[in-house]
Amino acid sequence: MTSRNPLLPPLPSTSSSRPFFLPSPLEHAHTFHAHSALNAASKVTLQSAGVGLLVSAVQNALEKHDKGAMGIVTRTGGTIAFFAAMGFSFSYTQAAVANLRATDDALNSAAGGCAAGFIAGVRARSLPMAFGACAAMGTMIGTFSAAGNALTGTDRLSIPRPEREERRKAFFKQPKPVVDEAAA
Repeated sequence: MTSRNPLLPPLPSTSSSRPFFLPSPLEHAHTFHAHSALNAASKVTLQSAGVGLLVSAVQNALEKHDKGAMGIVTRTGGTIAFFAAMGFSFSYTQAAVANLRATDDALNSAAGGCAAGFIAGVRARSLPMAFGACAAMGTMIGTFSAAGNALTGTDRLSIPRPEREERRKAFFKQPKPVVDEAAA
């Protein structure tokens, strides 16, 4: 193994079954702390309502009408409520399932995604679409959560350069040694 920089904290040891990935913090035993479902839901509801307001403003700007700026609320205001409802249902369900199971894992996020997807399907006024959106969003958000809540994987810059180089070399196939047939 290469020498480590004494100024950086040591990296946790990786298991031999997963040589290219850092261990998840969820793998270590920890004490579960209950989540305040209404507190989390109210924060996420306000944030998602803000996103809904932005989307409603864009919809209002792109449509032709004589309502002016009030069209954000009067014509496309349902978008604000829809985003707020999806944010509330996701965060409340995620926290409630975590409290019920007394664990923090990807299944909680999958349940929240399913609830938000169901709201999206109900808005389309189709029960099959509600169940399909529940399954699709639950799967996507659960998978994202199981993968460490990041699209890019581990933070490569937090790993010392020599270890990154070792991982890079181990990832690619090693070239076969060239054998000179004339000498053999």
